[in-house]
Amino acid sequence: MTCFICKGRTRNGFSTFTTDMGNCIIIIKNVPSQICAQCGEVSYDAGVARRLEQIADAVRRSALTEIAVVNYTERAA
Repeated sequence: MTCFICKGRTRNGFSTFTTDMGNCIIIIKNVPSQICAQCGEVSYDAGVARRLEQIADAVRRSALTEIAVVNYTERAA
């Protein structure tokens, strides 16, 4: 795959996704990613992006804290 930013080559890897949901900052670790070897830009395939949305939404609904750190999982809990 080619990087959207610099057109460098990407490799499979894992990254950390962070999002601010207003009432809670959510950090999702160990996310399957495409990482550019040249500039470090991180991208996700459609399935991973969809799962990130599901995880973030579930954490946001149940968050009792301002910061939540969770591990990425392939399936819904």
